[in-house]
Amino acid sequence: MTGPLQHPGYDEEKLRKIAELLPCREVQAELLLSLMGQPEHRSYPAIFIYGHRASGKSHTINMIMKELELPHVMVSCVECLSVALLFEQVLLSFFGADAAALLPRGPSLSDFVRIYRQQCSDSPAKQTRYIIMEKAEMLRDTDANLLPALLRLQELVEDNVSVILLSEIVWDKFRPNTGCFEPLLFKCETILEQILSKDRHPSYSAEFYSSYINILLGVFYSVCRDLRELRHLAALNFSKFCEPLEEGKAKESDTHKLWRNIEPHLKKAMRTVYLREVSSLQWEKMQEMEEKEAGAVRGLSAHTHVELPYYSKFLLIAAYLASYNPARTDKRFFVKHHGKIKKTNFLKKNEKTSNHLLGPKPFPLDRMLAIFHSVVDSRVAPSASIFSQISSLVTLQLLNQASHDDQLDAPKYKCAVSMDFICAISRTVNFDIVKYLYDFL
Repeated sequence: MTGPLQHPGYDEEKLRKIAELLPCREVQAELLLSLMGQPEHRSYPAIFIYGHRASGKSHTINMIMKELELPHVMVSCVECLSVALLFEQVLLSFFGADAAALLPRGPSLSDFVRIYRQQCSDSPAKQTRYIIMEKAEMLRDTDANLLPALLRLQELVEDNVSVILLSEIVWDKFRPNTGCFEPLLFKCETILEQILSKDRHPSYSAEFYSSYINILLGVFYSVCRDLRELRHLAALNFSKFCEPLEEGKAKESDTHKLWRNIEPHLKKAMRTVYLREVSSLQWEKMQEMEEKEAGAVRGLSAHTHVELPYYSKFLLIAAYLASYNPARTDKRFFVKHHGKIKKTNFLKKNEKTSNHLLGPKPFPLDRMLAIFHSVVDSRVAPSASIFSQISSLVTLQLLNQASHDDQLDAPKYKCAVSMDFICAISRTVNFDIVKYLYDFL
């Protein structure tokens, strides 16, 4: 923890309240105040604040503006579908509805600058006015002259105004080819460990919860740095982490035992990061049911086999057969009048290694569809619904695309599910998959 915020020109009581509202962000707040300067001083024309989503950019600047009662306007570049809405919102916040009504229909940048300068001459700024642009990366898709003009707005309107841009991407992806005024760059970083540790459970020590947060970040930090999502995951999995303590099998200092207990649970939860397919309560019930059921399918995410559509199950079965059966065996398994094929000729003498030990092999889409039409109960015409279900299986990572995305004529896939999984799928549609597997002849 750092000391209370101190900056000349601002009330100490308000600064103390800001420090309380922004835990673990005192350094960022103090640096922002130093960039902004005192309220009566002329501020820097443009400040560019960037950082990962949920790193506290908007929250930090919003708290500073509200608590210090600085004249400002928060503009969402997502909500402002046109520059007219942007100009109207700025004039409305600084000068009132009468000034916003002066804008012509379809205003240009010169109209906005002219009206702004007229209003400034009537009511000059006693303090720095701040225009805060959220989701500033949307400005790259607007008129080419808008972003350079906003960066030099202080010079254009001859007023003590500062533009603060908030974005998730770096400034190098903003800079126009024609050049522009360079803003001050400020990277907003969040110390996730310290913030997450503040949510500790009152029944356990701070050191114990801190070790849990370290384990959680060790698993999820590479795929997720969103503070809101990490808070949700920490609250969701903490009860599982504490199970050995409640059962008396471990102590708070037995970090290795606690890690071994929570590791498979966290890896399973990592497959559903950012997804809200089920609620937290339903997720916990699903985990309890999986532990109680003997021989249940392990390693599944929230989208279990029960939720697959009927034809998707047969598509997955066909993909599994195409991955683990040699292509030359399709005639024996799926052609009704294939004639007599001697088993001695059918089984090659040099094929002693199981295909399941070698792993899944890529197969073309045509072969999978041919097997699908052979194993499905009813006649199914090729339609967009069938192909969309194949795309869904790829999205759910039950199928992996083995060919490049630009290979449209003959895409290839691999089946990415285990033997236990496909057997569970087959039982739900009364299909004996073992009879159609080459390894079990």
